[in-house]
Amino acid sequence: MQTDLGTIVVVEDDPNIADLVDIYLRREGFRVILAADGEAGLAAIDRERPRLAILDVGLPGAIDGLEVCRRVRSRLPLPVLMLTARDGEIDRILGLELGADDYVTKPFSPRELVARVRAILRRSDGPREAPGVLLVGPVEVDTGRREARVAGQVVPLAAREFELLQFLAGNAGLALTRQQLLDGVWGAGWYGDERTVDVHVRQLRKKLGAALPLATVWGVGYRLG
Repeated sequence: MQTDLGTIVVVEDDPNIADLVDIYLRREGFRVILAADGEAGLAAIDRERPRLAILDVGLPGAIDGLEVCRRVRSRLPLPVLMLTARDGEIDRILGLELGADDYVTKPFSPRELVARVRAILRRSDGPREAPGVLLVGPVEVDTGRREARVAGQVVPLAAREFELLQFLAGNAGLALTRQQLLDGVWGAGWYGDERTVDVHVRQLRKKLGAALPLATVWGVGYRLG
């Protein structure tokens, strides 16, 4: 069994779900810290500085999973996986807009959850070869440092937002369909719909503003540059 793959904080108030996630992640070699509410989850994240956080949207108390995600993403480049109810489409969209990297709907397969965790970590670790800087207008996409900069100032992006920007920059000038973007950024085996791309594009436009030369190609998808 693999060991020492890093720490994951799981914030889930249902003890049965929390225990199941704990068992499967530990089998894979992760160290798991469990928290049952938002305050305990934030404290664990601050204390442990994990590789990834898994957040249930519907946490008890004043701080739900979405608020935990918002607070974490405002100050840490921490990958986040959200757990949502079967009919929680609005929660999923809000989670993505707040910077979550992926989501899994309940009930879920523990193996799918582990696969999503591994995929997020592979992406967040970034490419090891040939780092460089892609220039698109005034936007610098630093693939080595995994940073987006405008006029020399770093613009904080969630991991998936950066990956989408990097993929667009690597294909600058090409009109890419939403499916091509899903395959290139989320992977061909990703389960979800094309609106996920629109949510992340909206976030890139919000964060990078007029500096981002990202055009909507009606009936097709998007083109950068």
